[in-house]
Amino acid sequence: MSLWMTELCAPHGPLSLPTFLPDATVGVVRATDATDVRACGIDAVVMNTFHLMQRPGTTTIQALGGLHQMSGWDGPIITDSGGFQAYSLIRQQPKRGAISDQGIVYTPEGSDRSFQLTPEKTVQLQLRYGADIVICLDDCTHVDDDRATQERAVRRTIDWARRCKSEFIRQIAQRRRHAGPPPLIFGVIQGGGDHDLRKQCAEALLEIGFDGFGFGGWPLDAQNTLLTEILAYVRKVVPGEFPLHALGVGHPRNVVECARLGYGIFDSALPTRDARHARLYTFTTPPDAPDGGLHGDWLDFLYIGDEQHIKRSAPLSPYCDGLCCTRYSAGYLHHLFKIGDSLFFRLATMHNLRFMAQLMMRLRGAP
Repeated sequence: MSLWMTELCAPHGPLSLPTFLPDATVGVVRATDATDVRACGIDAVVMNTFHLMQRPGTTTIQALGGLHQMSGWDGPIITDSGGFQAYSLIRQQPKRGAISDQGIVYTPEGSDRSFQLTPEKTVQLQLRYGADIVICLDDCTHVDDDRATQERAVRRTIDWARRCKSEFIRQIAQRRRHAGPPPLIFGVIQGGGDHDLRKQCAEALLEIGFDGFGFGGWPLDAQNTLLTEILAYVRKVVPGEFPLHALGVGHPRNVVECARLGYGIFDSALPTRDARHARLYTFTTPPDAPDGGLHGDWLDFLYIGDEQHIKRSAPLSPYCDGLCCTRYSAGYLHHLFKIGDSLFFRLATMHNLRFMAQLMMRLRGAP
């Protein structure tokens, strides 16, 4: 791997890189609690400012002691700014909101209340929530958007990043009386599939100064193929001492590809969503194989609802040391799925999370 950084220091503890963060969007990794997630070997989670400001709401989060105390999670938390979520919702329902130079305004379906996100507000909210890594608000695009849209997004993203950084510095200065190290702040690099725009955005953000950077925009093309070439280019233009977050990348094969390009942080709801829909991840190679076993056809998907698992007494995978595989058979998990018991969702989610944690261990050990 071409990964330069091997560890990132956050207020709630160090993160060994590469690392995968499941999406605890509204303060929970669905079907699990914090101890379950820790038991899977997960070191950090991602939560989302855009959704949290709506439910349970900022005053409630503060009344409950911030995100760490509220959720029982004692490790690092990255709080996504909400820019991508707002972009996705507004793209699907243009009448529900708008994006301007000032920020983002969105009205949820069935609500008379509008929510506004400005660069300053998203930083204020993330700091109030107790985030370990604050993500700047960015103007998200799809790689297929036209040049004019990409240019506008880059200009706006740079401007918003500058405003985010200024507000971050102001807020941290006000909080100096509090003990403990300050959180980190990441900028997000936009520019679609255009090399010049990506470079322009990256260089401007480097000049502003951040602790790390995220690859902004949808990371897949219209055929759901990973944008490997532009991902590699962004890693090339960002100096190696800065960590790069492949925002939204969570398919195991895509994670491996990005890690080999030099990306160190990954987050996605895909592994846990797949688990709840009975799509479970398994290795076909042992962990002590060359290159961590991550060569050839190393990944398989097991669909636990299939009839072939009804009487299967073996675990899901011989290479998994998680709770699901060390204690229960594939046949029992099939039974839980068929009767719709909530234990299925917990065990299946823990299995896919343990798989992702083991994948990170294999990547760290690969040359």
